[in-house]
Amino acid sequence: MSGNSSGADVPQEQKAGWASFLKSLAHMTGDLSSMTAPPFILSPVSLTEFPAYWCEHPGLFAAISEGSTPQERMERVLRWFICTLKGQYTTRNEKMGSEKKPLNPVLGEVFYGVWPDQGGRGETRLIVEQVSHHPPITAYYIENEKAGVALQGHSGQKTSFTGTSINVKQSGHALLTVKPKSGGQETYLITLPKLRIEGIVWGSPYVELTDSSAIQSSTGYTAAIDYKGKGYFTGKSHSFKATLSHGSKTLQNYEGTWTGISTVGKGPTVFLDSSSPKEEVTVQPVEQQGEWESRRFWQKVAQGIRTGNYDEAAKEKTRIENDQRQRRRDEVAEGTSWQLVHFTHVDSDPEYQKLSNMLHDKLTPAHEDAYIFKG
Repeated sequence: MSGNSSGADVPQEQKAGWASFLKSLAHMTGDLSSMTAPPFILSPVSLTEFPAYWCEHPGLFAAISEGSTPQERMERVLRWFICTLKGQYTTRNEKMGSEKKPLNPVLGEVFYGVWPDQGGRGETRLIVEQVSHHPPITAYYIENEKAGVALQGHSGQKTSFTGTSINVKQSGHALLTVKPKSGGQETYLITLPKLRIEGIVWGSPYVELTDSSAIQSSTGYTAAIDYKGKGYFTGKSHSFKATLSHGSKTLQNYEGTWTGISTVGKGPTVFLDSSSPKEEVTVQPVEQQGEWESRRFWQKVAQGIRTGNYDEAAKEKTRIENDQRQRRRDEVAEGTSWQLVHFTHVDSDPEYQKLSNMLHDKLTPAHEDAYIFKG
């Protein structure tokens, strides 16, 4: 996916609104998350659905615990993590033609899904809850109980406009718990990469990952991942280079593209082929969902976006936003606060602290608070 210089992706009737939006971007300082984007660039999908991208390769997720040594399990964690990036950042809106701005979740919005058992490895389930609106934070829990793997985390975004790009700093982190087949338990801290959204000027946005992220294992293994676009490492977009180490000893390098083929070192051995088919999460039919479940909650807005009825989508979206503002005002007046259903906020997570202390400072998230799954 890439931008084009013709601006052809901007619908004719939306060009005036798009020009106004770009002008607003150019003069905006600070976080852009609260800005209202023109309807044609909106995705029909809420941000609460995005944690599903962590497990669109449920077989690789389940196979982590089958590694016979701590190093092999770390390599499996790295392979699984890299395979999640293509779905998360470049194929989210293939049906819509280019990257779109997801719908901002409302406080209390939830999303549930499963990946059915395949190959006897067990079913994988997903639970997501929007735990904060200002700032927007999404918490998630993914577990395959039979395989002995569970992922818990939260994420938010801080966005800013620079030149012709939108820069996105992802806040939060994820903790992966693994129960090896040989016994015991391991944990892995996963930090999140930064994003740069290009193609904004032409109305055809696409995502590139930048800077670094890391995976730290309780067994002492560390994977540091550097992301670069065109002209770095392979000279291709979406390039990465990962270094696996234990203490001060470098054990192995992996490089390639996180949207395609990566290899062990510079050799011919394939580490991962990210073009392998992904498995969409299975969700209950909309009519069977609760009123706070994402697809039912945003049904009319999504329908308007998909059919090009942007006026109807905008009208329904405004109604939802006004209703949420009134709910917050009522809570203030009554001296109450929204009660989370699936997660509990903690100021400090001991497991996070332990693993982050093993990481280099620049690869560690700035905040150590977390949202713990209640079970």
